[in-house]
Amino acid sequence: MAKVNIPLMIGSRYSRAKRRNGFISFISAISMIGIALGVWVIITVVSIMNGFGNELRGRILDVAPHVTITGQNSWLRDWQNLEPVLKEQKDIKGYAPYIYAQGLTTFNGNVTGALIRGVDPNFETSVSIIPESIVEGSFDSLTAGKYNVILGEGLAYKLNAQIGDKVTLISPQGQSTPAGLMPRLRRFTVSGIFGGIGPDDYDGALAVVHINDAAKLYKTRKQVSGVRLTLDEPYQARQMASEIAAQLDFQYVVDNWTRQHKSFFRALEVERRMTFIVLFLVVAVAAFNIVSTLVMVVTDKRADIAILRTLGLSPKGVMGIFFVQGLTSGIIGTVIGAIAGVLTALNITTIINFIEGIIGYQLFPADVYIITDFPAELRWSDVWTVVCVSIGISMLATLYPSWQASKTQPAEALRYE
Repeated sequence: MAKVNIPLMIGSRYSRAKRRNGFISFISAISMIGIALGVWVIITVVSIMNGFGNELRGRILDVAPHVTITGQNSWLRDWQNLEPVLKEQKDIKGYAPYIYAQGLTTFNGNVTGALIRGVDPNFETSVSIIPESIVEGSFDSLTAGKYNVILGEGLAYKLNAQIGDKVTLISPQGQSTPAGLMPRLRRFTVSGIFGGIGPDDYDGALAVVHINDAAKLYKTRKQVSGVRLTLDEPYQARQMASEIAAQLDFQYVVDNWTRQHKSFFRALEVERRMTFIVLFLVVAVAAFNIVSTLVMVVTDKRADIAILRTLGLSPKGVMGIFFVQGLTSGIIGTVIGAIAGVLTALNITTIINFIEGIIGYQLFPADVYIITDFPAELRWSDVWTVVCVSIGISMLATLYPSWQASKTQPAEALRYE
C-alpha cells in the first residue's frame, strides 16, 4: 500500500475546498490575482525594455563605427598604409576614412551647432546607412570641390534649409588675418537630406560633406580623423579591436563601440535592473495577502488542527499542511501571470495597434519619438527568473502562518468546542 503524504493531501484539499468564511475566500482570491498581475506586468515590461534596448543599440550601430583606428594625436596620416592589414580580416564588412569635427551652421539668420563629418563616397556606402537613408537629394552629389553638404533631417529643420540653399559651415579653428583672428568658414550647397536613423545626435546635428572639402575647411593637411570599420558581427568589436591593435604593433589607437557608448548602455542596463526590482515589490505586496489569508485560515481551522494533533500528526506535519495551501495559491497565481505575460509580450504590437485604434491616438508619434512601436523581446531566462522568484516569495510568505499553526495546543483549541 502506497504511503500517503498527509500534509500534501490535506493542504491540497484545503486549497480546493469552499470555505465557510466568504471573506477568507475573497482575500485568498485577491492574493492569487495580485501575484498573477505582478508576474504579468514584470514579464511584459521587462520584455518591452529588452526590445527598446536592442532597437536603440541597433540604430546606434547602423550609423556609429563598430571599430575606429586613429593616430596617437587624434589624427591619422597616410591611412592607406592600413589597407593591407584591414583586407586580411575576414570579419570586416567595410572600412572608410573620415574627418569628424565640430562646427557651426548658419542660414538666413538661423545658427546651430553641428557635427561635421567628411566622408569618401567611394568607401562610405560599405560602413554607413546614410546613403540608403536619403529622403531628398542624392548621396552621389558629394563631389570633391563642389562643396555640397547633406544635412540630417532635424538639422535642416532647425536651419529651415531646403535642397539648393546655401548654408555656411564655420570651423571653430581661427585663422590669422590683418583684422585679427577670424574663424574659417565656407558656403556649402544643400544637396541632400537624410533622416530616420539613430538618435537625435545624428538626424538633428550631423552634416556630411566630401572628405576633401572637410580637409580644406579644417586645414587637416592631408590627415584624416581616422578609419572607421563595420563588422559582420558588431558584438565581436572588442575582440576585433584587440586583434587589429596587435597586428599594428599598438602604434595606433584602436577603439570600439562598446567603449565609446559604454555609459549609455550601462544606464540602460541599470534602468532595466531597477525596474525589475521595483516591479518585484508588486509580487511581494501580493504575497503579503497570502500571509493574511493563512493567518485567518489557521484561526478558522484551530479545531481541525487540534483533532489532527490528537490523532498523532506532528507539528511539522501541521506546518506542511498550511505551507502547501499557501504555496498552491502562489504557484497558481504565478503560472497564470506567466502565461499572460508571455502571450502579451509575443503579441504586444497587435495589442498596442488595437488600443491605438480604439482611442484614435498614436502612443508614440513618429515626429516626437525615435522608436514609434513597442519592440518587445521575450527572453525565456527572464521568464524563468520571474517565475522562480515569485514562487520563492510565496514560499517565504507561508512560513510564519504555518509555524504559528504548528504551535497550536490541542487542549487549548478544543476547550470551548
